Amino acid sequence: MDRREVLKSLALITGGMVLVPSCNFSKEDILEAYENLQVTPSLRILLASIAETIIPAGNLKGAADLEVHDFILVLVNDCLPEEQQTAFSAGLQQFDAWSEKTASNSFEKLSADDKAKIITTGLALDDKTEQEPEKSILEFLRITKRFTIQGFTMSQYIMAEIKPFKIIPGDYKGAVLLTDIQNETIHG
Repeated sequence: MDRREVLKSLALITGGMVLVPSCNFSKEDILEAYENLQVTPSLRILLASIAETIIPAGNLKGAADLEVHDFILVLVNDCLPEEQQTAFSAGLQQFDAWSEKTASNSFEKLSADDKAKIITTGLALDDKTEQEPEKSILEFLRITKRFTIQGFTMSQYIMAEIKPFKIIPGDYKGAVLLTDIQNETIHG
């Protein structure tokens, strides 16, 4: 062999060795945006389904339409202390297995009524339980419910289209009868 052939072979082998670690298909990638949480794309989809169950679409857009699950992940990642982040991550990772144990099926395969029952059951778990899955499931569902409601009510859709924000002090209307005042309601 001459020197050029050896260098070509060496370059190909080196390039191949560099690519081998990046071709690992055994484990699902972790989303980099949420560095403190171990969130994979499938867990993100599960969280979107849980948020959609908490605030489903109807006359108004639902939580999944407004991508509230991303709001939840950002708030948990950036604003909660480390022990709550750990409990949230553990609950999210164990939720599908807990759902399968409780309802004999994974959460994604359940009907809308069964999903609501699973979430209600999870929120009704006892605070003083010593069993680790139930403790983390309860903490996870509490955080998820709180941030789902907060993200939904603070979304641009609600603030701009459903309950338009008016700059304070607003228009002055001095001679208005109380019976003529109509408050907008988003509660149904």
